[in-house]
Amino acid sequence: MQETILEVNGLNAFYGRAHILFDVDLKVRKGEVVALMGRNGAGKSTTMKAIMGMLSRTQGEVSFMGNAIAKSPPHVISKMGMGFVPEDRRVFTDLTVLENLEVGSQAEREGAPYWTAEKLFELFPNLGEMPHRPGGNMSGGEQQMLTVSRTLMGNPYLVLLDEPSEGVAPVIVEQMANMIMALKKQGLTILLSEQNLQFADLVCDRAYVLENGHVRFEGTMEELDANEDVRRNYLSV
Repeated sequence: MQETILEVNGLNAFYGRAHILFDVDLKVRKGEVVALMGRNGAGKSTTMKAIMGMLSRTQGEVSFMGNAIAKSPPHVISKMGMGFVPEDRRVFTDLTVLENLEVGSQAEREGAPYWTAEKLFELFPNLGEMPHRPGGNMSGGEQQMLTVSRTLMGNPYLVLLDEPSEGVAPVIVEQMANMIMALKKQGLTILLSEQNLQFADLVCDRAYVLENGHVRFEGTMEELDANEDVRRNYLSV
């Protein structure tokens, strides 16, 4: 059994007085790609932000690489080797591709894949063709690739990837799937939020299905594919 790199126990999260997550438990083991699945509003992004220390009010335990991080701020968690790719991309529009990558650069980490701009341009040839293009002059799919690449420049052990297939062209979705599989071969561990079951089937080992902030299912992708009730009740549009 691979070592557990992220463990979440009894995670609750709040926006003001609104209770959003209810006793969420999940584990991610080294080298896995794990999906957080559910419809819009199920709590996927909130779970990621809570893990990353981005919410002001949470309860529960979060352990990363054996360290308790539930009370740690995002910059501390990032320096420990957890990367976060938000759904809304947030590239620096006035900076070039290379300058965006430099912003994300951190030191090499023992046991984590080591990334350079050259390696990332091999992974994303589109970016390699536009190293000096400002982020604001890129398509949504290209910005998505740039955000992922900037996060990888931090040489993380684990990447939280929020809705990688959302709102981008089918050809970019295919590139994203290929990218995730390539990252897994490099030894990277990924927790991704996703609504698209077909996409998750391509790249993920296991899934947790959320609905209204509760975990309704956990299991392998094969078990999820075989569970028609879960798919119909919590994933179908």
